[in-house]
Amino acid sequence: MIILKEIPLFFKRRLMETLRQPAWILSGFMTPILYIAFFAPLLKNFTNPPTTAAVLDSFVPGILTLLAFGSGMGAGWSVIWELQSGVIERLRVTPASRFSILMGGVLRDVLVFLVPSLLVIFISSLLGFQVHPLGLSVLLLLLCLLTAIVSAWSGSLGLIFKDIGSLAAIVTSLQLPLTLLSGVLLPLSLGPKWLQTIAHVNPLYYTVEASRVLADGVINSTETIIAFSVIIPLTVIVLWWSTRVYKKAVA
Repeated sequence: MIILKEIPLFFKRRLMETLRQPAWILSGFMTPILYIAFFAPLLKNFTNPPTTAAVLDSFVPGILTLLAFGSGMGAGWSVIWELQSGVIERLRVTPASRFSILMGGVLRDVLVFLVPSLLVIFISSLLGFQVHPLGLSVLLLLLCLLTAIVSAWSGSLGLIFKDIGSLAAIVTSLQLPLTLLSGVLLPLSLGPKWLQTIAHVNPLYYTVEASRVLADGVINSTETIIAFSVIIPLTVIVLWWSTRVYKKAVA
């Protein structure tokens, strides 16, 4: 199929854009490492026994989820730059599928998530984090879907609003409550009942819950089934909607 040839071309184009910005690459590597170095030690009193390994077993899955969520968030800014620089205008005359244009950026963001994640897992394993290869493989698959959702959503909002200020207002107003209500940094079991109840309307919450179970090497769990039951349909819906947005914007 032609689309299978188009997607790698747009992916390569997006990837080259990323490689030309080493500062952002360095930032992507350093941010999760700084969380582990500066935040994880504060959580020792929340674990029993209070050891670094026990903290990392609970903390690293949340950091990986936060990394997946953040890796796709910048897609909208890239799209707005392309609108302002005339790239989208030139793409209007190409016969390429608008789905291919969308997926080129989505797959780039998935790769931007995967590489730092593997580094985080490696460094954490040196500090005592228990590595369960099968569980982590399923976890990374789940988080790749999360990155694809966020990337497609952010990129589509960029095409809709066409303004960095408006996009930033929408993204930042949603990013904070979604992350806080997911238990990324601290398990929500430590919070009050009303907070745990509100969290159930947040798709990110189910991803975080499944991530901690999968990181322990448990594949067939209720948390994992629920997470995939939420994320897979959401991925299909968002990609379908984003493709329609791209078709309208790049018509």
